[in-house]
Amino acid sequence: MSTKLAGVVGWPVGHSLSPRLHGFWLSQYGIDGAYVPLPVRREDFARVVDGLRRAGFAGLNVTIPHKEAAFAIAHDLDAAAKAAGAVNLLLFGNDGRIEGRNTDAAGLAASLSEGLGAESLRGKQVVLVGAGGAARAAILALSGLGAAEIRIVNRNQARAEALAQSFAGRVSAQLVPALWSDWEQTAAGAALLVNATSAGMSGNAPLDLALEALAKDAAVCDIVYNPLETALLKAARARGQRTVDGLGMLMHQAVPAFAAFYGVTPAVTPALRAGLEKALGHGR
Repeated sequence: MSTKLAGVVGWPVGHSLSPRLHGFWLSQYGIDGAYVPLPVRREDFARVVDGLRRAGFAGLNVTIPHKEAAFAIAHDLDAAAKAAGAVNLLLFGNDGRIEGRNTDAAGLAASLSEGLGAESLRGKQVVLVGAGGAARAAILALSGLGAAEIRIVNRNQARAEALAQSFAGRVSAQLVPALWSDWEQTAAGAALLVNATSAGMSGNAPLDLALEALAKDAAVCDIVYNPLETALLKAARARGQRTVDGLGMLMHQAVPAFAAFYGVTPAVTPALRAGLEKALGHGR
């Protein structure tokens, strides 16, 4: 087969910008390839992945709600996937084996470095909202950027505590589960707030946190990219705070996936971002 095939699986998946993103690069580099969105229900995930592997796909990106299921079916895992307990990239080998990788952590780290500066979090305190697969990837990214302390906030306190315990001794940052009701104390002194939940995504209720508890010079990052400016980021910008939207993470996490699918390492450029912003502006 000359045409190289890949895609993104999720439920739902119609909101995903990944087809537009990979399509931009396929066109830019003149590659004979296709990248398709694939809506897959939870109960069908393993069977569909096996079918796509047999059909000759090079691999798949994996989005909500399948990242933990992708972790479970992979025969081989990279270090980031093992640490995160979640996979967002599946690669199919000629021998029938499936490799699972996690590029979310590296994507978020690159986006934060680009938006705030590579040394901006070294020795600092960070507040992380969420306790799922995205939060696990965020812990790897934030610790890798030198954060001294990551305060984990989740409505389910037990999940925040379990998340912190699962990383004990595996990252350099100190992980501190924090009570949702202690928000003002948790936010005090933090250099960055990261929303690693789907709150604020199109169709979802916004993240309900009072930014007044954050220092004026603290930055705010939202991994949600649709809408590009969530209610959280809009409120932060209104207070004069630096913001990092979810589009940077999306673009940077896609680089190693595209390279694995199509054999070319693509560049994240202003033209790519402009194209994706235009797509978002048209409600895609």
